[in-house]
Amino acid sequence: MTKQTIADIDLQGKTVLLRVDYNVQFDDSGEILDDHRLKESIPTIRALQDKEARIVICSHRGRPNGEFVDELRNQPVAAHLSKLLGQEVNALDEAIGPEVKKAVTKLAGGEIVLLENVRFYEGEEANDPGFARELASLADVFVSDAFGTAHRAHASVVGVGFYLPAISGLLMQKELDYLSRVTESIERPFGIILGGGKVAEKLRILGHLADQADVICVGGGIANTFLQGQGIDVGDSLVEESRIDDALSLMRIASGRRDLKLVLPTDVVVSDSSGSTVSTVSVNRVPPGFRILDLGRQTVEDIREALKPMKTIVWNGPVGLFERSPFDTGSIEIARILADSVGATTVVGGGETAAAVSKAGVGGRLSHVSTGGGASLQMLEGINLPGVEVLLDSE
Repeated sequence: MTKQTIADIDLQGKTVLLRVDYNVQFDDSGEILDDHRLKESIPTIRALQDKEARIVICSHRGRPNGEFVDELRNQPVAAHLSKLLGQEVNALDEAIGPEVKKAVTKLAGGEIVLLENVRFYEGEEANDPGFARELASLADVFVSDAFGTAHRAHASVVGVGFYLPAISGLLMQKELDYLSRVTESIERPFGIILGGGKVAEKLRILGHLADQADVICVGGGIANTFLQGQGIDVGDSLVEESRIDDALSLMRIASGRRDLKLVLPTDVVVSDSSGSTVSTVSVNRVPPGFRILDLGRQTVEDIREALKPMKTIVWNGPVGLFERSPFDTGSIEIARILADSVGATTVVGGGETAAAVSKAGVGGRLSHVSTGGGASLQMLEGINLPGVEVLLDSE
């Protein structure tokens, strides 16, 4: 998948509307909890500054439902970005209107403003042409680096592309390069690790990629549905009853292919409802009233061995309740397995999986950690992203 980038168009001295995904959270003291997305946008900002472009950054935060919400303003984001860049980023009080246009007109080459949260306006999520046109009127070119929202057909993601030349930023380009590599031109042997709790989404990934997979490892909440489909009592664990037949269908496909290995949990970490009793048991011996909350050590080793020959590995969804110790061990170990996979292309879907990688401290040793949870998931499912389709093709 090839789209025009900031290297393919004359941006010298132009005003650029740069859509990023700065949907970040702050703690009670005003400190940002995770600035990964801000840091990932800096190469594009620097490249635009090298061309003396005037940069108008656009982003959303949270779900304000078309209303101005003080705690979701972009001012603290601008303050943190200023620290990262070593220069002032002026946060505007609005995203559109005469005062915004006046501030943009005063920009010199290389200077930056950050518009107010675009989701304060009803026209954003409605992809209202009028709102998109007003945003577009601020700039000469639209640069999208917001892969994390590329699955949303919103005005600042898609609509502005109908009024301005729309091209990819460096982060968007990197996301598309890696995710296309594992969906369109996979180097085999190819391994997939799927976790999390949304069975339907993960089964769609398998429906798109299973024909090319050599190893499929299943953990997290979705593994419970596979186990129960085999007649295993998983106690009070999360199970999607309506997807058991789909899970059984996949197991039949796997058993019919000699070149496909399906790795399901053989031992698991369980806990009672109070969380006071934690133990590792065989999947056949989950006590009544207990829940499966992580993979056991033997299952982690089974996954390690299965993935050793892989040239490409994709991981989407944590394999346990990684937010809480001691149920983070499995996800941390999976992250380390990928980090130790020398010579393999290792791609991690965004959201909770990226958080697990960050917790393991191995993000720098993986080929690519996506900034987009829902967007990366849809690409792995083979679904076109509206925020990518609107960008100009390289041809």
